[in-house]
Amino acid sequence: MASDPTATKEPNEFSRGWTVLLAGVLGVACGASPIPFNVIGFTVEPMIAEFGWSRTQILFPITIFGVIASLLAPFFGSLADRFGVRPVALWSLLAFGLSFAAISLTPTSAATSTLYLYYALWVLVGLVGIGSTPVTWSRAINLWFFKHRGLALGILLLGTSLAAIIVPKLAVWGIETYGWRAMFAIVALLPLLVALPVGWFLFREPTPEERPKAIESASGRLTGVKLGTALRDYRFWLIWASIAMIATAFGGAFINMPAMLGDRGMEAQTAASVMGVLGIGILSGRIITGALLDRFWQGFVAFPLLCLPAISCFVLLGDSVTFPMAALAGFLLGFAAGAESDLIAYLTGRYFGMAHYGKIYGMLYMPFGLFSALSPIIYAYVRDTSGSYDPILSVAIFGFVIGGGLLLLLGRYPESLPDDDTPEPTRAAAGVA
Repeated sequence: MASDPTATKEPNEFSRGWTVLLAGVLGVACGASPIPFNVIGFTVEPMIAEFGWSRTQILFPITIFGVIASLLAPFFGSLADRFGVRPVALWSLLAFGLSFAAISLTPTSAATSTLYLYYALWVLVGLVGIGSTPVTWSRAINLWFFKHRGLALGILLLGTSLAAIIVPKLAVWGIETYGWRAMFAIVALLPLLVALPVGWFLFREPTPEERPKAIESASGRLTGVKLGTALRDYRFWLIWASIAMIATAFGGAFINMPAMLGDRGMEAQTAASVMGVLGIGILSGRIITGALLDRFWQGFVAFPLLCLPAISCFVLLGDSVTFPMAALAGFLLGFAAGAESDLIAYLTGRYFGMAHYGKIYGMLYMPFGLFSALSPIIYAYVRDTSGSYDPILSVAIFGFVIGGGLLLLLGRYPESLPDDDTPEPTRAAAGVA
């Protein structure tokens, strides 16, 4: 049984784990979770001009990437459970940076083979990049924090906010200055020259002595259910369905936001500014949601916050939208996205424990990645066939409300979790990757 978290006074969690948290923030910001989604929307117009491809064809790579990454998430989570998060995260970060830069090698020929090669490069990004996402980074943070876990996860996932604020403007600058190909190589410098060096020196799991006692049994082992047990729990599938609905509604709105605003007469730099406001919304959602989760039951926090983007969809309906209204829509959309990402990691740890966190989180990350990847081409297809994004925005309104409502059915957190009977992996907590 888990220890009472209030029974003994432990050192402040932030004083022990802040360096790991800093490395995790940069790892998330420069990893495969936010960067592809923050750049591909700005390649639509230049690629239409160069190749004459449709919006659906141009955005299809993000679906390829997302589907592959989602299916591999449980595998990478299992690797993190077995070998530790440090080697998995750092090697994947390196591979992601190199493969993302390789997209710049796309040929200039307008032949059909160019499209297929472009897709193949995105397949490679999906195969190697998933270990640089919160699937790995969040496991370490959950192991360092318990009392302030919600806030710590919120801070960790600020990385996606930083990416949403910085990467779109960097991408637009790269495209306007050097072209869309060079932009991929420029953005790839973020994981290679920023996150990887910091992670090498600062990122690690805690030793057993450094872990919060509340995530251990009396014997000192991590507590938590196995994946098979989680899959037989109705709460797992409620969370899974909620994530799927929210991701489907959000992903397409996020990726297609520059094109959506372009349809309404906004310039690329103005659209990038809206995406920056969206990033601020994600940032705010991360911190506020995390702090609230440490104080209140998740249902009271999640439902109202996940309903906010329904307002965004309503604002974006119609033929025109002013910058202030677009900025408001972006902020609310980002705020809810920040809340959802916090919830995936938080609910995994609270309802199912840490013993097999990587596998279970990977399974719950799967609908997030999968439907975030499918959503952009659904939005693009509706735009290509109907001439407007309004039909899919109308559907998304209901997706946000229903998806948030499902989390109200989860019930209270378990008071205790079983002792893990699997021997912990043999690894040095601060060892080299």
